[in-house]
Amino acid sequence: SAIAIGYKNRDIDLIADQVLPRVQTAKKFAYTKYTQGDAYTVPPTRVGRKSDPTMVDFGGTLINAECVDWGLDDLVPNDEVEAFDAMPKPASLPNPLAKSVSVLTGLVLLDREIRVANLVTTLGTYPSANRATLSGTSQWSDFTNSNPLNALLTALDVPIFRPNTIVMGQAVWTQLRQHPRMIQAANASAQTGGAITRQQLADLLEVPNVLIGAGFVNTATRGQTPTFSRVWGKHCALLYVSEDMANADQPTFGFTAQFGQRIAGSIPMPNKGLRGGQVVRVGESVLEVISANDAAYFYQNAVA
Repeated sequence: SAIAIGYKNRDIDLIADQVLPRVQTAKKFAYTKYTQGDAYTVPPTRVGRKSDPTMVDFGGTLINAECVDWGLDDLVPNDEVEAFDAMPKPASLPNPLAKSVSVLTGLVLLDREIRVANLVTTLGTYPSANRATLSGTSQWSDFTNSNPLNALLTALDVPIFRPNTIVMGQAVWTQLRQHPRMIQAANASAQTGGAITRQQLADLLEVPNVLIGAGFVNTATRGQTPTFSRVWGKHCALLYVSEDMANADQPTFGFTAQFGQRIAGSIPMPNKGLRGGQVVRVGESVLEVISANDAAYFYQNAVA
């Protein structure tokens, strides 16, 4: 057929690169985990006429790490490529090799999205003072009793590094944007119907970035009937994320160390099938790092 139809997550549904921005490193690298109190404990600063200033030592911990290789292969028979080349088709139709690269890339990136989501939405990632589990009437899906605006504003005041990024799953955003308290605050009126926009939420919280994780993953075993679930679940995280700070080895909630560029290419396999084939390989070398888990606040089970 000259018509190719594929299902995969849209690029805009995957937010891992914005949550843990990529930083170019060597395959083996080191980063500093700073002690929070160092920058806020003021030593004596007065200097005598002939004395030396107080010597200050910033006792960060140097952590050694290494990027991990992640990738997938797909075998494309040569006769499929030849058949594609011989048939009439629109110029925009990708050939089997390009189609394979696209699908493999989508799977590699979805796997990364899952890894990042698991890190960010795990309760143990955060200090005990920087997390809360909501239940019952405190969950934001309870439009009568819960107060998500107060919860979010209170959480923003907890980390010393005030969060600049709000991350939540699509299920949370669907409920939060319809919450009467949010609608009333955003419109400065008594109305309770309708929904707020991401920009209105950003303005209310004075936070520049609102990220909604909308990606799906099939949790069923291969070959079984697909069971789809949202990658980012029903949670909400408030993070201080800065690519510039990560590049300068300064405190930021987290980053992704990346060695080199993403790999995409084909390897001839003359012994596969009757006419041989080509193995299409896509992969990358990255490691997701949580470098300052106290520069954040996390609400587990924000909605029912």
